[in-house]
Amino acid sequence: MTIVLWSFQILLACLFLVSGVAKSVMSRERMRATGQTGAAAMPLKFIRFIALCEVLGAIGIILPSILSIQPVLVPLAAAGLAIIMVGAAVVHYRLHDWRPIMINIVLLGMCLTIVFERL
Repeated sequence: MTIVLWSFQILLACLFLVSGVAKSVMSRERMRATGQTGAAAMPLKFIRFIALCEVLGAIGIILPSILSIQPVLVPLAAAGLAIIMVGAAVVHYRLHDWRPIMINIVLLGMCLTIVFERL
């Protein structure tokens, strides 16, 4: 199970780091053009806040385990990322954008697995 958890943590950290950095530098039009329809539908300041949360979550899901400092931060970071995925799924549902909802659900499941197994 440890290998699965580390795989999830590394994958989620990479995905959320890339997503967060992209959302922090892209314009609304660029987000829409790259398929981030949910992000393009929200206020830009809110998207920048979510981007910061994604970057911090990506760091928090890996760094405490690697450094063996405050490992309780790992499930907390995963819980925060899970909340972001629930919000993203709701936004995509309201936009009738079905494909991203499935991705949000898979990522939510990975986040929740980390939350419950790392507590």
